[in-house]
Formats: sequence, structure tokens, C-alpha cells
Amino acid sequence: MLFSSITFLFAFLPLVLIVYYAVPGKFRNFILMVFSLIFYAWGEPKFIFIMLFSILVGYGSGLLIEHFQKKEGKIKARATLILGLIINLGILFFFKYSGFFAENLNRIFGTKIRLAEVLLPLGISFYTFQILSYMIDVYRKDVPAQKNPIHLAAYITFFPQLIAGPIVRYQTIAEQLTERRESFDHFGEGVKRFVIGLGKKVLLANTIGEVFNTLSVLAPDKNSVVLAWISSFAFTFQIYFDFSGYSDMAIGLGRMFGFEFLENFQYPYISKSITEFWRRWHISLSTWFKDYVYIPLGGNRRGKVRTILNLFIVWFLTGLWHGAAWNFILWGIYYFLLLFVEKCGFKKVLDKLPSVISRLYTLFFVNFGWVIFAYDDMGKLGQAVKNMFGFGGLPFVSGATWFYLVSYLLLLIVLVAASTQLPVKLWKKIQAKMSGPSGETVVTVLTVLFLITVLTLSVAGLASAAFNPFLYFRF
Repeated sequence: MLFSSITFLFAFLPLVLIVYYAVPGKFRNFILMVFSLIFYAWGEPKFIFIMLFSILVGYGSGLLIEHFQKKEGKIKARATLILGLIINLGILFFFKYSGFFAENLNRIFGTKIRLAEVLLPLGISFYTFQILSYMIDVYRKDVPAQKNPIHLAAYITFFPQLIAGPIVRYQTIAEQLTERRESFDHFGEGVKRFVIGLGKKVLLANTIGEVFNTLSVLAPDKNSVVLAWISSFAFTFQIYFDFSGYSDMAIGLGRMFGFEFLENFQYPYISKSITEFWRRWHISLSTWFKDYVYIPLGGNRRGKVRTILNLFIVWFLTGLWHGAAWNFILWGIYYFLLLFVEKCGFKKVLDKLPSVISRLYTLFFVNFGWVIFAYDDMGKLGQAVKNMFGFGGLPFVSGATWFYLVSYLLLLIVLVAASTQLPVKLWKKIQAKMSGPSGETVVTVLTVLFLITVLTLSVAGLASAAFNPFLYFRF
């Protein structure tokens, strides 16, 4: 079930909100768990048992780790952690990577390993990482083990972030599981954030996604170098508004139920370096790898060679996390190389350059990175790169170039503006000018009208169009 679906908006969400606020506070985590399981089962009922088993392993591991640490059994505590990690990572590997590794072993060594085709459970990468962070945090004594299995299950299965993140770490909301306070203000802010995210997903991501789908399969006699670049920018905007819109919806839903999730995006396309980009893009994932992989490996504290190796491991795993395909591994290594160059001193050069140049540099390499990310077929990826740089036999412009350029120009301008802080700054200026009681009333009316308009247009878009993908569901 997608957040951006009629079923979710007009059936599931109203029902869960009514039931949630109708029951006493002590039962609300149980209600969230039950409805979250229904939400997950809507699309993949058979995989509920996989998720519940992973949760059970995490719950039992947490209790045993804490027990052994209190009894001076550090070796047993560490062994329990390792076993819990192996089980959960083993499940992730089997479902997500076993076929990929078997296929490549067969290709390289001529073996004949045959595995039955395995479907990938939705959200397994996200909820597995949440369980891993919980066990590790208990082992580090950053948080106490959760004694109530309902509370832990509610945290891991919580439907706003279950299928596609953000990756909410247990220590972030451990207190909120038992002591959160719901309020009208919180709920209102949640609705506002959800509607904005829905608009980003349906009105912007879906629209530009159709553009990418059109341009990426153009016949050679209609295609051109210019259109190849427009196609690449179309995907760059699609994945941003698709994923950041979903994160906005998740954060908004969390607030409706009294939870505060950390931000997952901070205008990444205005970054002045690749280093800065990864501080702004999918923040929950990059900080997860930093705290649970990079720093435990030694970070940058063990010399230059070890730092480079640690950086490579993190970005190889980051690429692999996104999918069992060579383009994702290539994408991870691509970012390792860019970040390595910046760590070697190029970041200091960028800091001295005019901001427009450093931003264009960042946008160019980020955009090219998304081209690598977009095509899991290496043949199609190679052709797309050739087309962009004039080696694909395409003219610089074609007869269709101007038609598509004029057709999509206004949309691209809107997307560029919406991916910056410009709309927020303009709104703050309007608010500043509307001082006083009457001004506040006008601002409130304008806000409500804006949200109603976005919601109405989004629902109309969902009702009239079949194109409504979510790119991160496959991870």
C-alpha cells in the first residue's frame, strides 16, 4: 500500500487515526503495531512472518545482551550480538543478494548454482537496519533493552517508516514510545507536512517521472544529446521529489501520532560539494553507515591508508545496500572516488571558489551519479552515457528536441525552484509582512487554501493516472 493511494488516504489512514485516538494511551502502541502489520500485509502477507522473526531475534538479543553485561559476561554479550547480526544480515542476504551472487559465481567460475527465484520483501533493508541499530545500541549501553515486546514491535513495524524509511533509530524515539504527548498543534503540523510530501510525490515526482520514461526510450531518429541530458535531469528530480516527498509524508504521519522523526533531506541539490551533498541527502542512511560502520572500523583515526579503506568499505556497502546489481556497486564506488578526491584537498579548493561554480560542479557529478543509479542494465547504462557525451551517434539537437524542450521547460523551472529554499524564503517574507492579528488570520487562510489545493490536485492526479511508482520500494 502506497501513501499516495486512494485506499490509504480515504480508508486506512482515517480508520487507524480514529481507533488510535479512541483507545486509552496504554493501548496505542498495540494499535499502531496491529495496523502496521495490516499495512504491510496489504501487499505482501507471506513476508510478515519474516519480519516478525527478525523482530523476535532483535528483541531476544537485546534482553540477553543486557543480561550478560550485568552479569559480567562481556564475551557472551558480544557473542549474542554477533549471532543476532548474523541472523538478521543472513535473512537480508538470502532474500536480496543470494541470486545476484549465485549468478555472478556461475558467470566467473563456470559453476551451475541454481536457486529458486526469491521475491524481495518490501522494506527489508530499512527494518533490518533498524533492528541492527537497536541491538548495537543496547550492546553499547546507549539505550536499555526494551522489555515490552509490543513497544519494540511498534517501533520496528510503525507503518509511516516501515517500507521506505527514513531509518529511525531506536535511541531517537525510545522515550517517545512510552512518554509521547499528542496534541492538536502536533497533529496539525503533521497534516501540513504530509500534504506537502504528497504534493511533491504526486504532482512533481510522478509528472517528471513520466518525462524520464518518455525520453529514456526515445528512438534514435528522435533523440539527441540535449534530450539525453534532459532525460538525466528528469530522473535526478524524480528521485529527489519521490523520496523526499515520501520522507515528508512519513515525518508528517509520525507527528500525527505524537512522534518526532529526524529530518532525512535538507535541500541536497544546493550543496557546494559532494561531501556536503551526503550530509543533506538520505541523512538517516548516511549517518547510519557513519555510526555503525565507518567509526567502528576506525574512521579517520588510524592513518591515511586505513581511512581510505574504511571509506571504500562504507561506500561499497552503501551501493550494495541499494540493490543487488552492478550499477549500484558502481554507483557506490563512484561516490567513494569523489569523496576521496575531496578529502585529499579538493574540498578546500571548492570552498574558495564562487558558490555558483561549486554548486554546478556538485550538481553535474550528482546528476551523472543518478544516471548510473537509474539503469540496472549495464548495456542501457552504457548507451545512456554515450548519448549524453556525444558518442552514441546522436545529433546535438534533433527535430523533436525543441518540441520536448518547450513542452517540459516550465516543469523543469518549477522543479529547480522547488528543490531550493526559495519557496520557503518567499513564504517567510509574506509571513513577516502580515504582522498583527489580521495578518495572522490571512496567513492561516492562505495556508489552509494552499494545503486544500495541493491535496485536491494530488487526489485528482491519483484518481486519473495509473503512473504512481515509488522508486525506493525496491530497496
